[in-house]
Amino acid sequence: MDQAITILDWKRMFFGDEPPLYLLEILVRTLIIYVYTLGLLRWLGSRTIGQLSTVEFLLVIALGSAVGDAMFYPDVPLIHALFVVTIVVLANKSLDMLIARFKTAERVIDGAPEEAIRDGVFCNPFLKSTSFGPSEIFQQLRERGIEHMGQIAHGYIEADGALTIFLAREPRPGLPFVPPWELSEPERIDASTAQQKPATLSCLHCGTLAKVKAKTAPGKCPHCGHIHWTPAQSETKFATADDAEAR
Repeated sequence: MDQAITILDWKRMFFGDEPPLYLLEILVRTLIIYVYTLGLLRWLGSRTIGQLSTVEFLLVIALGSAVGDAMFYPDVPLIHALFVVTIVVLANKSLDMLIARFKTAERVIDGAPEEAIRDGVFCNPFLKSTSFGPSEIFQQLRERGIEHMGQIAHGYIEADGALTIFLAREPRPGLPFVPPWELSEPERIDASTAQQKPATLSCLHCGTLAKVKAKTAPGKCPHCGHIHWTPAQSETKFATADDAEAR
């Protein structure tokens, strides 16, 4: 029967039950695993280190699990850990070769870019996907000093999850997202509410523009079917830090 654990046993918590010289074995184990894994990663090439795609991210997780236990658990043979590391690296190298040779494999394994924004409007496939939400896109746009959707010509979610934005040469009115809606919710206009005067409205869901005449209701969004609108923003209202430094 296992010996009962003494609560707050500081010696056990800090030093364990192994003899002090076991620290020397941990040092040797760590150096062997580290050098061997480093050599395999160098063989894979710099792409593994510089760009973490889905495959590379999986490699990091698998290697972390494989090498960690062998470094300090005395009952884990080093040869087993080295064998696991070798298999993981070879599997990763095989996938890299498969991706390099076959476009279909690249699309299946690494994914493909996704169009998120076109001419200041969220694309319907993006709104139906689960990759990113509009609020996450808005955050990244604010970080780049962008205030409303009308400033954007095209926006793409790259295969690695990065957001690529191309600004419009001539900005038009668009859906505002400064300040963040969580801090100050934009004016919400119902689809059935008639406007007292002509206005340019933006769909709160996708950013589609609607020019509404006086005493006319905007109706449902023709692009996404949403029923709430807000006044479109036609100019930038705030200066970014870069603008302030330029002055």
